[in-house]
Amino acid sequence: MERLALACQRLRFVVVAGWIAVVAAVTVLAGAAGGDVSDDYALPGSESHHAAALLKEAGFDLEAGTQAQLVFRVDRSDDQAAFQQQVDSLAEDVSERIPEARVISPYSPEAHRQVSADGSIAFVSVQLPTMPAEDLADLQERLGQIQQDADALDFEIGGVLVEQNAQSGPPSELVGIVAAMIILLFAFGSIFAMGLPILIGVMGAACGLAVVGLGARWVEMPSFAAPVAAMIAIGVGIDYALLVVTRFRESIRGGESPDDAVITAQATAGRSVLFAGVTVVIASLGLVLMDLKLITGVALGIAGSVLVTMLAAVTLLPAMLSIVGNRIDKWSVHRRRSDREEGKMARAWSRQVQRHPMQWAMAATLLLLVITVPVLDMRLGFSDAGTKPESDTSREAYDLMAEGFGPGSSGPLVVAARVGPAGDYIDTLRDAISSTDGVHEVSPALYSESGDVAVLRVIPTTGPRDAETTELLHRLREDTIPEILDGSQAEVAIGSATAAAVDFADYTAERLPLFLSVVLGLAMLLLMAVFRGVAVAVKAVLANLLSIGAAFGATVAVFQWGWGVDLLNLGASGLIEAWVPMMLIAIVFGLSMDYEVFLLSRVKEEYNHSRNNAHAVAEGLARTARVITAAAAIMICVFGSFVLGTSRELQLFGFGLAFAVLVDATLVRLVLVPSLMELLGERNWWLPNWLDRLLPTVVIERRTELEVRP
Repeated sequence: MERLALACQRLRFVVVAGWIAVVAAVTVLAGAAGGDVSDDYALPGSESHHAAALLKEAGFDLEAGTQAQLVFRVDRSDDQAAFQQQVDSLAEDVSERIPEARVISPYSPEAHRQVSADGSIAFVSVQLPTMPAEDLADLQERLGQIQQDADALDFEIGGVLVEQNAQSGPPSELVGIVAAMIILLFAFGSIFAMGLPILIGVMGAACGLAVVGLGARWVEMPSFAAPVAAMIAIGVGIDYALLVVTRFRESIRGGESPDDAVITAQATAGRSVLFAGVTVVIASLGLVLMDLKLITGVALGIAGSVLVTMLAAVTLLPAMLSIVGNRIDKWSVHRRRSDREEGKMARAWSRQVQRHPMQWAMAATLLLLVITVPVLDMRLGFSDAGTKPESDTSREAYDLMAEGFGPGSSGPLVVAARVGPAGDYIDTLRDAISSTDGVHEVSPALYSESGDVAVLRVIPTTGPRDAETTELLHRLREDTIPEILDGSQAEVAIGSATAAAVDFADYTAERLPLFLSVVLGLAMLLLMAVFRGVAVAVKAVLANLLSIGAAFGATVAVFQWGWGVDLLNLGASGLIEAWVPMMLIAIVFGLSMDYEVFLLSRVKEEYNHSRNNAHAVAEGLARTARVITAAAAIMICVFGSFVLGTSRELQLFGFGLAFAVLVDATLVRLVLVPSLMELLGERNWWLPNWLDRLLPTVVIERRTELEVRP
């Protein structure tokens, strides 16, 4: 790291120019040659995926594709003929503007139950084949234009097409950056010291977006991969740069020359950045092992953006610090305080916690466990129009469909059956499904042109997000259909977007404990290798687990139970996005390791010097509290600002990350860690000889004489 710092110093203007050229080049390249995003939630090998393949093979592309409805209240005036003519004219207009769709008016001969039983609500059915996300977004715009042009008829647009594409990206990047600038200005009191972390974060975000765009040419990337990658890049970029700049300023104040201060910062905080960045990348890439296309795309996007941001923090930042030099504190906005003054409050707080360590540890643990309780009720799935604000056209269409056709009308199940020589079982199958608890109605069988495949549409009595609908799907698959087939060779599979969401959620829920165990096990091994102590590593893993649990608990309480959804304008409560828990575990693990390493490195340095555990804990916390607090506040603002957007999945993900960082930087770092380390005393650093020989030696911080001595 020292040699890298020296090289960046000697070639500082070349390094800066090179980074500017690289960012500009990859941005232009991503715009010109980037791939298409794809929100494909299909799970290869699942029954829903098999049903979709069977439908496509039989020529039912529209049944397996995307559905939309133009929903309206029926005009009950005397002139019914004129009203029906307006509806038929609307259907013809949609057919002309969207020729790839099959459009069915509720008043056409081929319509099936498109008018409610009481005749008050009806809908025009728009069926589309499976299409890329960009094409679906274009179709959404065309439907919106049709809605604006329809002066004679008021209707709302609903269906899977709208649910997947009506989400606009939040302005969170700008909000988060502005908040970060204010926090950094308050923390550093210097324009230069504030500007460098912001610059690293912005460049990391730009590269992250380009990485996702280019990666989409070879890997399926969901539409939310780019904003997620940008969000993570901004947060970790500012965080990493904050650590390095803080150490650089300390070295300057300690009497070192700017050139020596750059090397010191690189050899200490720079090593921590490298370690933390690699940890986040490894955790993100670990998600690839889940073998989910949706997760793989996001994981690669995050790993790529964090890797680029980390490289900028250890190459571009040293070069810029060499250029800035002693001007790092120029244009100060408040009185500069000594390091001892800045750590006075944290030092006093640590002493207070250490005087009553058992009480503080128990109080913090109990509070974290209480916040974690809602996890026991966590249900995974995917949001739909029912979770949007009531003013949204897709939400209004969703409510109209539920009112007129039942809650399950917005999430029907599709039963695909290969008829074969035993075709007479279709009527029996339909009757059995109709009599199953939780089924509202089953459509008549629709046969393919060859007559080999039949399709049944099953309308549940409950909505697609309800637990009863999930239970119905499992009941049909495990009980009803096997009893009818009774060991025959007939091929029957249940699909649809609702079934695919359930399959995806079941798959992730089954593998979540294993992934969590691997991540936490990796954290423990890394920490033991770095700090040569079993207790300190186990303590860190348990604290990490409590942070993740609290984040999950708060997310369930807000987004699933609905606590505060009106206050935050989050629409209605719903399921927890099935991909979010794994992503939260990976990212929170990396960020927690970042803070853990930065704090424990200072504690270990003090302990090596004084061999006094109590003093080492207090002094380590005092020297890191301000920078950890500032870094956490920035993370909270960047991640939390995504709650201001309109994409529920990004709102949920951003909230979970922000809450995890809040808990980790307060209850964990300021209460749980110092109290537990005080209780453990010298046992913090105990490591069996056999394990000491097995573990590799990982050096994070170079010994310096900058630390405050007793």
